[in-house]
Amino acid sequence: MKLQKTIKSEGKMHGRGLFGGKEAKVVFRPAPADSGIAFIRTDVPEPVRISAVVSNLAERSRRTTLKKGSVSIETIEHCMAAMNALEIDNITVEVNGPELPASDCSCSEYFKLLRRAGLVEQNVSRKEYVIDKPITIAGGDTCIYALPYSEDGLSITYDLDYGGHTGIGRQIFSCRLTPESFERHLAPARTFLLEAEAKQFQARGMGAHISPRDILIINSDGPIKNSYRFPNECVRHKIVDLVGDLALVGRAIKGRIVAYKSGHALNQQLSRKLCEAAQQQERIARLGTDAILDIRQIAKILPHRYPFLLVDKVIEIDGDTRIKGIKNVSFNEQFFQGHFPGTPIMPGVLIVEAMAQVSGLLFAQRLEHTGKLAVLLSMDNVKLRKSVVPGDQLILISETMRLRKRTAQCRCKAMVGDAVVAEAQIKFMLIDDEKV
Repeated sequence: MKLQKTIKSEGKMHGRGLFGGKEAKVVFRPAPADSGIAFIRTDVPEPVRISAVVSNLAERSRRTTLKKGSVSIETIEHCMAAMNALEIDNITVEVNGPELPASDCSCSEYFKLLRRAGLVEQNVSRKEYVIDKPITIAGGDTCIYALPYSEDGLSITYDLDYGGHTGIGRQIFSCRLTPESFERHLAPARTFLLEAEAKQFQARGMGAHISPRDILIINSDGPIKNSYRFPNECVRHKIVDLVGDLALVGRAIKGRIVAYKSGHALNQQLSRKLCEAAQQQERIARLGTDAILDIRQIAKILPHRYPFLLVDKVIEIDGDTRIKGIKNVSFNEQFFQGHFPGTPIMPGVLIVEAMAQVSGLLFAQRLEHTGKLAVLLSMDNVKLRKSVVPGDQLILISETMRLRKRTAQCRCKAMVGDAVVAEAQIKFMLIDDEKV
């Protein structure tokens, strides 16, 4: 096992952000083992620390942003890519400004600065996730795959298809991620925009300080007032962005990534899936089960009992915003005796009840609601799409829409495999247990 690393000494840089154009000062500091990568906004009244993990991602177009409460740090992907390539596990990044500097719109300056700061090993093993089963993320004509890999390390293949644009065309590039390969083949590759996109951005007041000499702005003949550093610089930069987004998994990834026209949105979805798979793998290794809450813990939270307790275990919890539970559907369920003899089908109302129960487990994650019961108030947009039969495993997912002191609302769905079998928006009243 490799050991964790941090930097030996401080590093400093400053510059203007790509999108907002505001000046920012950045200080990189060593951090203790197991503390991870964290950014601190120092230009707000009370400094805010934001860990660089997928749960802190903010939804943004064409960039990667971390957010905690109302405070965000924009455009972190180039910095994260350099840290990922250098195998830095623990570091604190103090940022005086809303957005990290763009430098020359590549991640070369970040890579050079961190390498000059030096690296030091820490006496703790690196966290690693070895991809053991395929994961697929797709949207429209774009897709990205995480695959098992027979060799050590991380291999990336990216297929960039601008077949209808003569200035870029179709570019494919593959590499195995190492500090040396990243420095030579990827770090110098710059952000690029089509000429029409650049005009749209600047019309909205973004990147107004950037000229074609600072960033690759591409028309049908190629870069305007600039030239490529590599003939296929565009696809190389796409890999840089992907390496930065993968760093948010919080572990070294071992496997093979194959992407087709993927951008930050798909990259981040993959990082979430990889993080979930890594946490599940670690729970199984540590506890012998992938359950975050097993049936004994569930019974301490929910008042339901046989034959009406319809959640067997919980395998994912994201604060009080999202939960995923499991209900294994057996032929021995009481309701199959009468629904229907000879053609056993799980009643739709019980599928909805299972979604409501897993929602109650979600609301219990907030301290003020511990000890309170989520009593069904109303249901909207209920859809029962497919039958559930003995042998199926119901995957119950609930996401908070609104959570207040006395009421809650969530968006739920039940799945068997990749198929949605039921969905609903459910409202609850939260009442004290002793008042029932």
